Amino acid sequence: MKKIIFLITAIIAATTAGYAQDDNGRKLTKQERKAQEALIDSMMNATAEKAIDDSAFVLEADQVTFKRGYTAHVTSNTNFVAVNGGEASVQVAFNVPWPGFNGLGGITVDGYISRYEKTKDKKGNVYLKMGVNGRGISAQVFITLWAGSNKATVSVQQNFYSGRITLDGVIVPLENSDVFKGVAL
Repeated sequence: MKKIIFLITAIIAATTAGYAQDDNGRKLTKQERKAQEALIDSMMNATAEKAIDDSAFVLEADQVTFKRGYTAHVTSNTNFVAVNGGEASVQVAFNVPWPGFNGLGGITVDGYISRYEKTKDKKGNVYLKMGVNGRGISAQVFITLWAGSNKATVSVQQNFYSGRITLDGVIVPLENSDVFKGVAL
């Protein structure tokens, strides 16, 4: 896994160095730049899919959509869904003056994963369905990793109420995540 991360970092560095010009001093064409970006995106997708297979990933969200369609842009290091083996954490935190239940202006809940089902469609999209039950959560969690990138959407649907929240962001391996977890219920 560390080799993959190193390889991705090396490719990004090479791409940014070669973004403006190649070795001969000429500018890269639009097609060459798109090919480099597609290569990086496919590598990020492979890393995210491997993290899902290993049950060790974090979806760092930068946008939250509520039940009635209201959308809020949020910081990715305090809004996330984390999976570590058989445990999951869901945290949302907003920039409000009230400290919230977790001390960050939102709520953090931890639970155990009851089932973990991964499927992949013909287009390459990865779908993950899991049940999360714990002290402050009893919900179905649906994650979609979009083909060709590490961008993903997660929908958390409560089992006992009609509440639903959707988070959009990127999936990163657990060891590469820089999220800040608040106090869990």
